[in-house]
Amino acid sequence: MERNKEIYKVTLIGGAVNVVLVLFKFVAGIVGHSAAMLADAVHSLSDFVTDLIVIVFVRISGKPKDKSHDYGHGKYETLAMTVIGLALFAVALGIVYGGVMKIAAWLDGQQLQTPGLLALWAALLSVVLKEAVYRYSIMKARQLDSQAVRANAWHHRSDALSSVGTALGIGGAIFLGSRWAVLDPVASVIVGLFIVKVAFQLLRNGIGDLMEQSLPDEVEAEMLRIAGSVDGVAEPHDLRTRRIGNHYAIELHILVDGNISLREAHDKASEVEDLLRQHYGNDTHVVVHVEPK
Repeated sequence: MERNKEIYKVTLIGGAVNVVLVLFKFVAGIVGHSAAMLADAVHSLSDFVTDLIVIVFVRISGKPKDKSHDYGHGKYETLAMTVIGLALFAVALGIVYGGVMKIAAWLDGQQLQTPGLLALWAALLSVVLKEAVYRYSIMKARQLDSQAVRANAWHHRSDALSSVGTALGIGGAIFLGSRWAVLDPVASVIVGLFIVKVAFQLLRNGIGDLMEQSLPDEVEAEMLRIAGSVDGVAEPHDLRTRRIGNHYAIELHILVDGNISLREAHDKASEVEDLLRQHYGNDTHVVVHVEPK
């Protein structure tokens, strides 16, 4: 429960910042006549929505295992990360489309309106606040080993970086004159493409875990080394791994002396399980199958 409280705290702080920025950016985008700032405002709105998603899904994932969920509810946290990725991807496509339409209109000879200074100040404020929230969130994500918080942290970072592009585009359009007003929608397209990349990475990781993707080779090699370090255990093999939310599931076979008693063989398997849980956390699901050598 303490872990969930910390996740809620991190998410609520990010959510409060997003509420402030959403309101300020929409006002600045409308009053300042900036397509890039309106795109940035939509991005911040998506941040706020994903904050709500994290709170709901983490609350569910923190429930203990029950009759219908023998392995617990950890996958809900992975599902939250995937939903965040989908939300980011949808927002990115909308931003790119809107920017491309404005650029096409400019190429057709249409005069684009130069954004105002309020939009520039909003972009600069967003860079500072969102980068601060990212650094705080990613620190907490590592401490809590939370996929959802990590995904949300990168959402904050993507918003900070998108605001950098927005500030450059708006600043260029303001200070280089009306002929360069096209820099505003150009900035929105660049921002959108960056968000597509971030969304793709989140979706790849989230879908991989939902599809029971194995853990990285280096992690599996470490698991085999830990299992093989137990005295009397030989050739750990047939290793199978996956993530269940913020913890691991491990299944493997070990060889022990075929002449020892069943109790001794069981104790060897239990020692392997205990070592793996000590290393990867008490919630690690470990199954060890014993074979005679």
